[in-house]
Amino acid sequence: MKKVKTKSPTKIQSRSTPKNLEADVPYRKPALRSEAFARALEDAKSCVNDRESLQALFNEAASKAAAVPREPFKESWPYLQTMLRLVRAHHCGEYDQVPKDALLWIVAALNYLVDPFDLIPDKTPFLGFVDDAAVVEFAVGKARPTLDNFMVWETTALSRDRYSG
Repeated sequence: MKKVKTKSPTKIQSRSTPKNLEADVPYRKPALRSEAFARALEDAKSCVNDRESLQALFNEAASKAAAVPREPFKESWPYLQTMLRLVRAHHCGEYDQVPKDALLWIVAALNYLVDPFDLIPDKTPFLGFVDDAAVVEFAVGKARPTLDNFMVWETTALSRDRYSG
C-alpha cells in the first residue's frame, strides 16, 4: 500500500502590525522638529528660573494671545489661556505646585508663540499660527495634569476668596 504524503502544517505568516508610530517619532509635527522649537526650548530652560525673563515672557505672550486668531488653536485655546494664568500665578508666588518639566514645556510653548520667525512666520495669513497652535497643543499634552490641577486650584481659591470676604 502506498503511503499518502501529508502536508506538514504550513506556517501561517502573520503580517507584523506596524509599531506605534507616535512612540517612535515623538515630535511628528514639523514645528516640533524645527530650529525655532529647539530655540524656544533652550530659551525656556534659562527663563523658568529668571523672574524678570518670566515676567517679560508673560507680558509678551499675553499680548500676542490677545491678538492671534482663535481658529487655529481650536480645543487648545482654553489651555493657552490657562498656561498664561499659571505662569502669572507662578511668577507672583501665588501658585508653586508646578513641576519643573511641565513649566518647561509651557514656557517653551509661550516662547514659540511669541517668536515671529518660527517655522511659519506669523505674518503668513492663517497658516502663520498653525505651527504655533501645534506647539501649544503639544505642550498641553505634556502638561495637561498640571494645567488641570491649576484650574482646580483657581476654582477653589476663587470660591474661598468669595466666601471668606
